Amino acid sequence: MRALGKRVSSSMPIHASTRRLPARAPARQPRGRPAGYAEASRGFSRLSRLTCRTRIAARSAGFILAGLGWLLYASPRPAAGADVSEGFRVEVVVTGIPRPIQLAHDRDGMLVVLGQGWRGDAAAELYRIDLRGSLPVDAAQAPRIVIPFASEPRKSVFGSLALDSRTGDLYLGEENGNRIYRLGTDQHLRAVAVGLNHLLGGSAIALDQQGRLVFLDYASPEMHLRSETPLPPSLSWLTEEGYRGPEVFRVDVDEGQPLPRRADLLPPIFPRRETPRAGQEPMWRFIGVTASGDDLVLLSAVGEVFRLGPDAELRLVARLPAGHYHRTNMAMGLDGSIFVCGGFQIRRIFRISPSGEVSTVASELGDPGGIVLDREGALYVAETALHRILRISPAGRR
Repeated sequence: MRALGKRVSSSMPIHASTRRLPARAPARQPRGRPAGYAEASRGFSRLSRLTCRTRIAARSAGFILAGLGWLLYASPRPAAGADVSEGFRVEVVVTGIPRPIQLAHDRDGMLVVLGQGWRGDAAAELYRIDLRGSLPVDAAQAPRIVIPFASEPRKSVFGSLALDSRTGDLYLGEENGNRIYRLGTDQHLRAVAVGLNHLLGGSAIALDQQGRLVFLDYASPEMHLRSETPLPPSLSWLTEEGYRGPEVFRVDVDEGQPLPRRADLLPPIFPRRETPRAGQEPMWRFIGVTASGDDLVLLSAVGEVFRLGPDAELRLVARLPAGHYHRTNMAMGLDGSIFVCGGFQIRRIFRISPSGEVSTVASELGDPGGIVLDREGALYVAETALHRILRISPAGRR
């Protein structure tokens, strides 16, 4: 198929024919006109009318193809390269968005996208995209909020996102950093938690049903060296003989306590008692969290999925296929199922049914990042490497 907008050139083959004429004196021609002028003129006129008709037909065909091209462009595009399970379909709903890594839905139904920009010269870029019009949306034409790097020496990028559906506030966590911020509707960025040892990206932060902030950390002598306020060498024995393993914190940032809260001074909700377990290896760190009713669902670095109840007891839900899980993301389905995006090493999205069965929803994704579900159960995926957002929905859905 030719490219739209390219002019079509048409040429008709002209065959020359000759015949022998009887020798006779040439007829007298009117002055100023050469011999054969009338015949050549009539032939040229016929050729001109033919060429004109050809051009009109070519232009009409061009308009038709342009119209078909516009219709194809205005409808969601199938996502090349992404494979989905039987019964699902995948389509591109946003293009031209530089390195999207996290997604959320606000109370107005807009898709909130956290990205890191084309050049990486800012801590974050935020988009709010309306998907109720023609798709896919070209994010290059959409407005965005740019969060510059801090003026202090430490310059961190944001790699995790949580949205408070009650207020519209956004919570942003530093990737491989120590702080969590809140971006209010007044566009002011304020720190709400500091002093973490090592905050990962992905679903390392979340909000529970009461709007309380949940975040993950890890305790060990090595991780303590990454903290903002490490202990002096004379007190390093406190970390060497203390608890080693994952920590889960939950904070109500609206309870009236001064902000930011010091994570290094807060008691975690897991474990309840930070005592070393003699003869046992430390647990793998938790790298993802999402809320499910009164419970929290946690993902470990080796693909183990747990439920953490109000009694602070961990219960194994499922084990994902072996692999290197990094910058993972989690979301809860409408039926209580758990969706896990395995990150850019795994490149797959898994679904864990309420009974604990694991299935693959999509594979061969281009550095998949954040995932979020809408009110109808469609799953949105940020493909960081391909600068686009996918929507995965049941095949029968319009």
